[in-house]
Amino acid sequence: MENFLHPLAEVFGFAVTDQSHKAQRFRSHRLCPFNNKVPNCTKDKAKNPLGVCTILQNNKPVITCPTRFREEWIITDDAAAFFFGEGALWSSLTEVRLNDIYGKSAGNIDVVLVAYDAQGKVVDFGALEVQAVYISGNVRDPFEFYMKDPAAHALMDWTAQPNYPRPDFLSSSRKRLAPQLLFKGGILHSWNKKMAVAINKSFFDTLPPLKAVSPRDGDIAWFIYDLEPVTDGDHYRYQLKKVDVMYTEFQPALLTITTAVPGTVDNFVRLLQEKLDEQLETPPNTKTLDKPF
Repeated sequence: MENFLHPLAEVFGFAVTDQSHKAQRFRSHRLCPFNNKVPNCTKDKAKNPLGVCTILQNNKPVITCPTRFREEWIITDDAAAFFFGEGALWSSLTEVRLNDIYGKSAGNIDVVLVAYDAQGKVVDFGALEVQAVYISGNVRDPFEFYMKDPAAHALMDWTAQPNYPRPDFLSSSRKRLAPQLLFKGGILHSWNKKMAVAINKSFFDTLPPLKAVSPRDGDIAWFIYDLEPVTDGDHYRYQLKKVDVMYTEFQPALLTITTAVPGTVDNFVRLLQEKLDEQLETPPNTKTLDKPF
């Protein structure tokens, strides 16, 4: 594999260097090969989708589109084994709204797995949340430049461009993962229903250490996936693979993820002193107003 000087790993489901007929067809028609709700990619804008499935960090792919996790639906097989065990009849429903006691939405559950009996009656269910990674910087500009000529621009050098896109793991945990555990996870836990989280290894590795328990005692199963390059004829592609799983209890995991690691109070006092010094050094001709504390 090449050492890329740009941020794009997969575009419309294929490695950027893949110029096969199939890859070209998916790019030209803006298609999604990963079981999107419609055949086309709908990320960002339906009419002009941002077809970037994964971006590169240190030349390794990081999943930035939640639909990317739906490759061959292995995430539902893994979650069903945790929820129901072997031999259960089950199906999956996507984007199911979850309401609180007041009828207000706590958000949509990415995938609800439903176990049913021989008559088709629901006997159990569990919730599967998919955690892709936010991007900081501008990924649309390199994407659109690449799409103008995928063959010529597959090895483009984007390093000197402003707002070079990178995975934003901190925002992903604070703005997406933590609220989902707090609101949706809180409701599910009150119902004694299990939850599974599908997450990229690079994202999981940035989380604070979680306390593992046995599968039997787990409220949440963290299914950790990575993308591995595999040879596909004259080209290579990335294949989703489960690399690990961790089981945790709900409350300890929620507390760990939502508790900020404090800095030192000395650093904060130093910042206060700097701001106070700036305020006291206001030029004498500048009129100031006394502000009560």
